[in-house]
Amino acid sequence: MMVDTTRARERSRSTFMKAVLAIAGIALFFAFISLGTWQVQRRAWKLDLIERVNERVHSQPVAVPAQAAWPTVQPDTHEYLAVQAQGQLMEGRSVLTQAVTELGAGFWLLTPLRQADGTQLLVNRGYVPTEQRKAWVERIAAAPQDAAGATTQVIGLLRFSEPRGGFMRDNAPGEDRWHSRDVHAIAQAKGLTQAAPFFVDQGIPGQVTGADWPRAGLTVIQFTNTHAVYALTWYGLALMVLGAAWLVVRHEKRKSAPNP
Repeated sequence: MMVDTTRARERSRSTFMKAVLAIAGIALFFAFISLGTWQVQRRAWKLDLIERVNERVHSQPVAVPAQAAWPTVQPDTHEYLAVQAQGQLMEGRSVLTQAVTELGAGFWLLTPLRQADGTQLLVNRGYVPTEQRKAWVERIAAAPQDAAGATTQVIGLLRFSEPRGGFMRDNAPGEDRWHSRDVHAIAQAKGLTQAAPFFVDQGIPGQVTGADWPRAGLTVIQFTNTHAVYALTWYGLALMVLGAAWLVVRHEKRKSAPNP
């Protein structure tokens, strides 16, 4: 009687464990399938984004969005859009922000452009090598704070603010040290009361010639697209779950088959 009771408990425990394993396997299978499908959808979205960005970059430059349209300017619709603007440079309110480019480490030179309506647009005029930093700091300090000189036309790509610093360091506005192109912080530090919430990288990549400094047209347009690899990984794991289930079922059938 004790033996029968013990065997019954073992069979019950075995049945329970099989049920738990079956539920876990089914859950894992559908979870992996869902994750793989999500990556396929993300890949389609990324390819569409890359196509739209390429169209923006190589389209005819349009007027930079006016102040009334600023609330509608969003990365999904305006990032890397080719734009043009006119105004006077405010050289004395320029900043140098840390940069790493294909030409090496250095700085971006950002200068406010006062437009005809009185608003200011930060313009990334291009790359300055590290060894030229001191000369540019002195040049900025000697320049007038207000707009001066002839009207300048800027053609480039619309970009969005890079808040909270970069290169694992925070911006230090009080020391005039910048590690990212944080539009709001730069505008506040330089007294720009009507600054656009975006900036413009001067120059269209591949269309800028000359060897003067600052060097424009160095915008890197690159998107990571590894969604296909992730999708294959998740689908592969789903297949492994099926394979493991098949092995378990085969093992159980062999174990329960009567001995000849």
